[in-house]
Amino acid sequence: MDIQVMQRKFAYDERGQGPTFVFIHGYPLNRMIWQAQWEGLSDHARVIVPDLRGFGETPMIDGAYEISNYADDVRELLGALGVTEPAIIVGLSMGGYVAMSYLRRYPEHVRALVLANTKATPDSPEGKMGRDKNIGIARDKGATAIAEGMLPKMLASATFATKPELVTRVKQIMESASVPGIIGALNAMRDRPDSTSTLLECGQPVLIIAGADDQLMTETDQQNMKLAARNSTLVTIPDAGHLTPMEQPAAFNHAITEFIRVHGGA
Repeated sequence: MDIQVMQRKFAYDERGQGPTFVFIHGYPLNRMIWQAQWEGLSDHARVIVPDLRGFGETPMIDGAYEISNYADDVRELLGALGVTEPAIIVGLSMGGYVAMSYLRRYPEHVRALVLANTKATPDSPEGKMGRDKNIGIARDKGATAIAEGMLPKMLASATFATKPELVTRVKQIMESASVPGIIGALNAMRDRPDSTSTLLECGQPVLIIAGADDQLMTETDQQNMKLAARNSTLVTIPDAGHLTPMEQPAAFNHAITEFIRVHGGA
């Protein structure tokens, strides 16, 4: 489904009733990575799953990009949907950067934070160079080349060995991204701020979910977030790489529901 937000289209899915969960996808993905979450959690929660600008069915917007732009988009969408109570914000990878920006900008609208396969620190100089290289690849060769380069890093070896249909699905999702959306996201991620201080100041409960076989986010990244967020829990999911909600959906959903149960709510 879609809605007009600030005179532009915003694509999203919404299921269930109860405490509001907002799931923010990573790069270069779209809301379909969360299918197992809206199916598994909507019996006892209101689950809202948007496509970020330039991905899935949400059109791209011209102009320079910052991570805060995506956070503002999410806030505008929730306002348009009549969400007034603080929500549980869930972000994967780039979606985690957006979730931390959302917390920084709208702390009164955050009930709890779930940070999956992400990190609080900014890109290193080498990381920034890698973003610029991928901007060139996207411009010259398109989304398919980006997908081919990223796919080997996205999933655990066990996933490649036992879930070929999932591997194909992830590749299709990445290939569907628009080139302007990819470039905008790469620019925003390259220049994103350090969010460690945001976690240090965070009073809300924070759940950190890691994949035991994540090639993109290190154990040190996860431990640093846990140390920064004083009211935090770290769960590491076995046989999962960078896409824990798709690779191990039952374990991912259990981690979230148990976290919210302990902290009150769902």
